[in-house]
Amino acid sequence: MKKFKLLALGIVLFIAGSASAQVSVNVNIGSPPAWGPSGYAQTDYYYLPDVQAYYDIRASQFIYFGSGNWVRSRYLPQQYRNYDLYNGYKVVLNDYHGRSPYTYFKNHKAKYHKGYKGKYQKTIGHRNNNQKRYSSKGNQSNGNGKGNKDHANKGNGGKGHGNGKH
Repeated sequence: MKKFKLLALGIVLFIAGSASAQVSVNVNIGSPPAWGPSGYAQTDYYYLPDVQAYYDIRASQFIYFGSGNWVRSRYLPQQYRNYDLYNGYKVVLNDYHGRSPYTYFKNHKAKYHKGYKGKYQKTIGHRNNNQKRYSSKGNQSNGNGKGNKDHANKGNGGKGHGNGKH
């Protein structure tokens, strides 16, 4: 009888320990990335004009054309591995919720060409505003997503385009 009580107590402790471990696990699947624009809770995809790729927010994957078909990957293709996602422009695709945003790639590519800059985008990620950041092109930006102050002479009040580029 004593062995049975010890066995039952062991099983209860094991189950209780397993249950608390399961409850404490927190996975942020489907959360926008730190470099993503804020305020778009119902968005599934971003289109990245500079690299002609999509980002699937729910799957946390990039989608790009390579080797003759569309590829899903956690990483951008090799030629864009140094691309600065914080300072690159993201087109928020509010109107598409399927599995294949690239169905409209020809339209997206024509409308949002490489170098496209739409309205200002505030990123979600937290950055130390006192710490200077450098883009993949070596241009210094102020790290807060407002771009390089060198744009002040271009008639936009010094706000830049959010990309830290000249």
